[in-house]
Amino acid sequence: MSTQTVNNAQAHESMFDAVLARLDAAAKLMNLSSDVLNVLRNPQREVKVSLPITMDNGKIEVFEGYRTVHSTHLGPSKGGIRYAMDVNSDEVRALAAWMSFKCAVANLPYGGAKGGIKCDPRAMSVGELERLSRAYAQSMKDVFGVNRDIPAPDMGTSGREMAWILDEFNKVTGEDSPGVITGKPIAVGGSLGRDAATGRGVMVNTLAALKKMNLKPTEVTAVVQGFGNVGSHAARLLAEKGIKIVGIGDHTASFYNSNGIDIKAALDFVAKNNRVLKGFTGATEINANELLISKCDVLVPGALQNVITIDNASKIQAKLIVEGANGPTTPEADPILNEKGIICVPDILANSGGVTVSYFEWVQNKAGYYWTEDEVNTKHDLKMEIAFEAIWNNTTTYKTSMRIAAYITALQKIEQGVKLKGAF
Repeated sequence: MSTQTVNNAQAHESMFDAVLARLDAAAKLMNLSSDVLNVLRNPQREVKVSLPITMDNGKIEVFEGYRTVHSTHLGPSKGGIRYAMDVNSDEVRALAAWMSFKCAVANLPYGGAKGGIKCDPRAMSVGELERLSRAYAQSMKDVFGVNRDIPAPDMGTSGREMAWILDEFNKVTGEDSPGVITGKPIAVGGSLGRDAATGRGVMVNTLAALKKMNLKPTEVTAVVQGFGNVGSHAARLLAEKGIKIVGIGDHTASFYNSNGIDIKAALDFVAKNNRVLKGFTGATEINANELLISKCDVLVPGALQNVITIDNASKIQAKLIVEGANGPTTPEADPILNEKGIICVPDILANSGGVTVSYFEWVQNKAGYYWTEDEVNTKHDLKMEIAFEAIWNNTTTYKTSMRIAAYITALQKIEQGVKLKGAF
């Protein structure tokens, strides 16, 4: 199969530039209207706030908070809130755009948004995090809304932070709208199956790709980079399907065992070890840079962005990459992977399981009726399989990579929204 690739002559220094590079490549291939392209190259709304917080030592520290709404052409905007020291306007803008494409690919009635606070959540007490989360909710009272903009957890956040934000938002607005935020604890309107949803999406997409490649799950090996919410669930679910997990890693340590790693043992270890892999004895510890280029059939980058680059792409031995993280592959690495014949299930498809079940949570909140976990998983898997098939078909139709085909699939839907709703 011939491939349409992004021109790698110029390095993309920003995440948003990387998004635009792929957007432009897809738009050119599908002859997207220049008017629609111009609209999608620019976020609809960007908000930056200062959040003064009284710390436990009595001193006031000011944190930067962000929320970017990229598109509402297919419905209210949807996207997570991350707490991390590298949060910045460029990153949030890129992630918001990816959410627009991700929701379109998954056939959800949403646009895309993203938010974040520049902080180190690991260095903050529970009380400090709660005050910070509530201050952020207050600052976003005119942005969030059950039919306007619906946030969710992301890196550095969980159901705990979502419950604080929900409570504060309802207090300052006088509403009682559980659907204004998703990824909540079950007790306050969360959905069963939400915690594992992103990892489950990785698993469903992996199986779909292996089927197209005529590979049996019980005969392949996998490496999973990242062992947080996405990576740990992906590793567990892939192992349950018979795939041998030979490599795992997080920000503290990486491990490899050609005979296979006992994922249940690894999960039990991190549960008792402050949620990190450092010290795990079920495999040989290796350098973090070695993990991505270790021998395997399936590679799941499920941690950070920009880890597959022009420097290591040629060394990757996997036949299939399934992107559990957002933006793990740089545009410059794409043509190298394509030339090697490596199939890459892109992030906007592979990790869209989380937003899919967030949508289910929103629907349940609005209806006041809740589904069983089996119902959630069945509906999730069907949506993922339909999305995968549509993108796979576009790879053939447009003779391109799955990544560009995914953008084309998303743009085909968003273009209709822009044209039908019109512009000023």
